Amino acid sequence: MRNALVFVLIAAAAVSVSGCGTDDAPAVAPPATTSTTSTFAEATGEAPTDPSPKSGAASAGAALTVTDIRIGRQPGFDRVVYELGGTGSPGWQVAYTDKAVQDGSGKSVDVAGRAILEVRILGSAYPFDSIVPPFDGPDPVTDPGTPAITGVYKKLVYEGVTQSFIGIDADQPPFSVTALADPPRLVVDIATQ
Repeated sequence: MRNALVFVLIAAAAVSVSGCGTDDAPAVAPPATTSTTSTFAEATGEAPTDPSPKSGAASAGAALTVTDIRIGRQPGFDRVVYELGGTGSPGWQVAYTDKAVQDGSGKSVDVAGRAILEVRILGSAYPFDSIVPPFDGPDPVTDPGTPAITGVYKKLVYEGVTQSFIGIDADQPPFSVTALADPPRLVVDIATQ
């Protein structure tokens, strides 16, 4: 309960500061489709019900690197966890896309499955800037225990954003996104159908 109160106070401060733009930097928009209440509900293990795009702002000065990616099954949904190292808390932009295309290069990424969920982790840093060893596991990351997730593909960092794609063997199921702390993580839960 205390963590929820601290999070609410931090979120309220972030929203009040985000409206104070200057000529030097644009104001940061508050999360478009995620609220404090739904974030904690989703983090407790409730199955997602909404397939629409989700976004949230990174903390000021965030410099995070993906250090691990895990996939697991929960009752009613599959979970992808991006563990992060560095400083700050991540922001995100997560939405379905018709085609997986790398930022910067414009190269296509072959992603297996019927749907592609693009995950953009905001507040990212190149490993040499965050001084955190990056994830060096397989590409794609797979888990035979979660056959609905065909893989988590490409962990590319470009201009402060880590881009990844989740292949799903279903037609755009509902999903939720949650940022957790200690250690910093971005969690994407995808409803199983």
